[in-house]
This record gives sequence, structure tokens and C-alpha cells, in this order.
Amino acid sequence: MCGIVGIAGLNPLEPVDETRLKIMRDVLRHRGPDGEGLWTEGSVGLGFRRLAIIDVQGGAQPMPNEDGSVWVVFNGEIYNHAKLRPWLEARGHRYRTRADTETIVHLYEEEGERCVEKLQGMFAFAIWDRARQRLLLARDRLGIKPLYYALTDRELVFGSEIKAILASGAVAPALNRAIVPEFLANRYVAGPETFFEGVRKLLPGRTLTWSLRDGLAERRYWQLPTEIDSAPLSQTEAAASVRAGLEAAVESHLMSDVPLGLFLSGGLDSSALAGLMARMVKTPIRTFSVGLPEADANELDYARLVARSVRSVHREVVVTPGEFFDELPRLIRHEDEPIAFTSSVPLYFVSRLAAEDVKVVLTGEGADELFLGYHRYRITHWNDRLGRAYRRLAPAALTSGIAGSLGRLPRRLQRYARRTFLALAPDSRQLFCENFAVFPTAMQQELLADPAMLAARDPYHEALACYADAPGGDLDRMSRADLQTYLVELLMKQDQMSMAASIESRVPFLDHEFVERVAAMPGSVKLRGWQTKAVLRAAIQDVVPRPILTRRKMGFPVPVGRWLRGPFRLLVDDLVLGPRALERGLFDPGALRRLAHAHRTGAAEHGDRLWLLINLEIWQRMFLDGEDAGSLLEDLERPCA
Repeated sequence: MCGIVGIAGLNPLEPVDETRLKIMRDVLRHRGPDGEGLWTEGSVGLGFRRLAIIDVQGGAQPMPNEDGSVWVVFNGEIYNHAKLRPWLEARGHRYRTRADTETIVHLYEEEGERCVEKLQGMFAFAIWDRARQRLLLARDRLGIKPLYYALTDRELVFGSEIKAILASGAVAPALNRAIVPEFLANRYVAGPETFFEGVRKLLPGRTLTWSLRDGLAERRYWQLPTEIDSAPLSQTEAAASVRAGLEAAVESHLMSDVPLGLFLSGGLDSSALAGLMARMVKTPIRTFSVGLPEADANELDYARLVARSVRSVHREVVVTPGEFFDELPRLIRHEDEPIAFTSSVPLYFVSRLAAEDVKVVLTGEGADELFLGYHRYRITHWNDRLGRAYRRLAPAALTSGIAGSLGRLPRRLQRYARRTFLALAPDSRQLFCENFAVFPTAMQQELLADPAMLAARDPYHEALACYADAPGGDLDRMSRADLQTYLVELLMKQDQMSMAASIESRVPFLDHEFVERVAAMPGSVKLRGWQTKAVLRAAIQDVVPRPILTRRKMGFPVPVGRWLRGPFRLLVDDLVLGPRALERGLFDPGALRRLAHAHRTGAAEHGDRLWLLINLEIWQRMFLDGEDAGSLLEDLERPCA
């Protein structure tokens, strides 16, 4: 895991400014504290920060080929580099290191831009081809590693994190107001845009080439299987296929020249990895867990159960609410954008704990999207099935009358009824998107000071496009939509929170060959009745303790709503209702006050909504107003002491 940056000037007669390139590189020091590198030639420059994992003594970057005609900077791991090396050597390429980086260089010499199609792993890299005067940017298939860029009238700049692009001075930090409705609805921004005007992300499974002669050209080199396997497949056969694929993925992800461990939540996914890892290594694995003081948000007992079952060397950390909010501004600075998920903060703490012992950890990210593990999948599926039967059997006048009478139910029942087929329209927008939005459309129409912001752009455009393009039934479509949108944001959380602690995280469930195998399986083998992840449970039942197989999913529920009613309620007064927040003019002050009052009095649960608004204001104070995380910490601590 490393940090990469680069500049390609549009004027070939203007040499690249090495000072700017060094500033870009060194703002990513947390991504690579073990070493640094710089290479410039004319108007082009590449910079690198290294976290040494493979070939610790060698592997310095930027790295050239044998004659210096091709240069690369690379972030990630190529798990099949040892398999590719003999073929490349037979083609006449001479290796000088054991690093997987060198395989990318030589593979590019053979395959050009199509080199990405033969790589198995997580990666974001840049290649400068001196002969063609062409820059190639590439990102792995699922988006495990990040890559951002900005094109101005003077240059193309890129980096592993947005802060490197801002440090270049190529673009001034400004809020991309068009994305606000999407953020409010979904927590994140799908597609190539970011919170910053002029800064874009290279999407997963894409390459981007640039040259003075041809300009920018993006190519999609990979996508999920276009068909669902229609051949009859028993649950036993499906489970055997999943088991074989997962074992191969885990084994490949153990490649490392430095100590390696596992983030163990006590859930099904990380427990499965623990059970498989323990069988593949000769020494006890190291496991790391994080919890909160509240019993209903703490899974440490389950993590300890798994740790005992695999006889791991186990460590834990408990994060108090005070520690949680103390770190929030600094972690928003690391993520460059408002933090979508409250679980990001505990993830940083367990990353910091693990970094004391190891440099690499495996995590269970991606399994929920692949195997239909979220409750909302089964809720949506049953809303769809029951709703079809309901509308087929009941006259339209009756269904309309029932929908109109829901407001007379007790408040608690009303809240649940409005999220069922009794009230929802029978389409994917309502069932899959609006029903699980943080701020649904009706709330945004009340909240946004300028309702035209919502009218100008569909917050669900990317998710619905992926849903519509996917084969299969509603379960298959939901999974594929989330793999291309929601999961990408989760992976950025995983990358940036682990990198904040200078530790590499790996995601075996997202080995692309394993993803292709599971994505081609019909949703019916993954969700059976009311049981989620059915085929995964069957595949790993012999390596996971039975209480883990049968327990209810928690998903690390941080009780931020409770905290914002208690001693941290003053954060809402400052960061949501305070004069600085209101003067920005994004939101209607009356709507904000009503939201905060309803939450504080217990009339409604708005914890997630207030979390997004708090994050957005902290982000604006740091990136737009120029405050540093330290001063914000003081402002946060004072009212809550």
C-alpha cells in the first residue's frame, strides 16, 4: 500500500515544478512512511510514498523498465505477479527486483493498455510511456484502491487522495453543490464526481489515457458477468463452488514479506476468513477487534469466541464517545470528504491498534453485497413479492384507501407501515432507493434552501442505471447495483481509515475471479426465505463456530443518535444550527431546527441525518474555510467537556 502522485503539463516546453510534486507526494506520507521517490522529465513528473510490503529492500519507485522508456508508480498488490513473471522472463524481460511493481512495467511493454486485464489484485497505478509521450492511469476492477485526477488548462494532475491534488494548487477547494442531494440521500457520491469542483475519480475497472496529441480517453476494461447462470445448481454444489473460490482467494491474499493479521468483527464474513486463514498458516494468526462501551453496539464477545476457536493472538480496543468525536475532524481530513459511515471512526482505532503489530490486515468487506447480507435486500425483495400479490388481488380503490389511512395509525406503527408495500410504489426507485435513503426526496424538498438543486439531478441515477443494466431478478439487480456504487464508498472508507494508520487492508471476498463466480449465481441461492448469505453459511459451516452462523447481523451500529441526544447534543447546536452553518445558505433554517428538535425530544430518530449534516459542516470548515483539524478539535471538545 502506497501513495502515488503525478503531473503532466500541457506545455512540453515548461518543465514540471519539482517543489510542487514533492509537496503533493509528502502530503501522503501516512500512506507510505517507509520511503519516497521522485522522477521528472520535461513537463512530466511522478512521485511516490512507500509502505514496504513486498521486496522490502528493493521495490523503490518510481520504477523504470530496463532502458528507462517506461516509468511506473503503483499503489496496491498484484497477487498473481509470481505466475506472470516466468512468461515475461521468457519474453526477454530482465527483472532487477522481486517486487510486483516490476511485473506491471514489463506487462505493459507486452500488452500496452490491456495489461490490466491480466492483473489479479488491487491496484491504482500510473505509467509514463516516453516513446509514445502518453500517460496511462488505471484502477482495479472493484475500486479497492483509489485514484483521483483533475484536468486544467495547464496540466493533468493525479493522486491517491484528493488532498494531493489540492496541494498541487491546480484547483482551488470549492464545494460541488450539484452533488449535495445525492450525498443527503445516499451518504456518498457515486460516479466520477467528488465533493470538489474540478476533481474527479477514476471509476473502478477503467483506464484513462492522456497525451498531447489525443487528449483524454477513458476505457472500461471489466464489468460484472452479463448473465446469471441458468443451469440447475443445488445448494450443496453452489456451496462447494463458493468454498473452493474463497479458499483460493484467501490463500493468494496471504502474500506478504511483513507480518499480517485480520480485522475480526465477530460477524460471519471476518469469522470465515479467520477460520480459513488459521488452516493455511503455520503460526497463530493475529486478530484485532474494536468495540464501543454500549452493550447493544458491542460485538467483542463474538469476536473473542472466534479468536478462541482459531487460537489467534487477539487484541481489542474500546472507543469511548469522547474519543470518537475527538478524532472525527482529523479523520474527515484523511478521507477528504464527509465521512459517510459512523463505523469509519472505530475502523481507524482498530487500524491504529493493528499497526502496532502488523503491516497488513485482511477484512471481510464485499461479502454483504456479493451474498445479499444486508437486511434491506430481503425487505425490498419481500416488499416487491407481497406488493405484487396485494395489488393483483385488491381493487385499486382499496389499495389507495389503505395507503391514505396509514396516517391514522399510532406513530410507531405508522413509521413501519410507510416503508412497506402498503405505501410504496411498485418500482425500484421507491423500493430499493427511496425506502432506504437517509434524506428521502420529500425531506430534501423541505430541507434544501434551493429546491432546484434536487430538481436538476436525480440522486439515484447511478444506482438505478446499474440496476437497470443488470441481468436476473430483483435480488441479482440489487447486488450488482451495490457492487458498483455503495461498495465503492465502503472500500474508500476501508482504504483511507487503514492508511491513516499506515496499514494495508486486503479484501479476499473481492478477488475478481471469486466475484465473477458468485455474481453469476442466482440470488435464490444467496437469500433463502428470510435467511441471508445462505450459500456462504453452507460453504463455511465447518470453520465457523455455530453461534456465529446463527446469530443476527449487527453491522457495527454506532449509537450516534443517542450520543447526540446526550452530552454531545451541543455539537448539533454548533455544527448544524450555529450561525456559521446557517450562513452557508444550503439548508432552510426552520427545517434544520425542526429536525434537531424532533430528535432531541425523542419524537423522531434523526441520528443518521444529523451525522451527515455535522460531517458536511466540519468538512466545509476545514477544506473551504481553511481551519485545521486541531482547532476544530478544540471547538468540539469545549462544549462537550
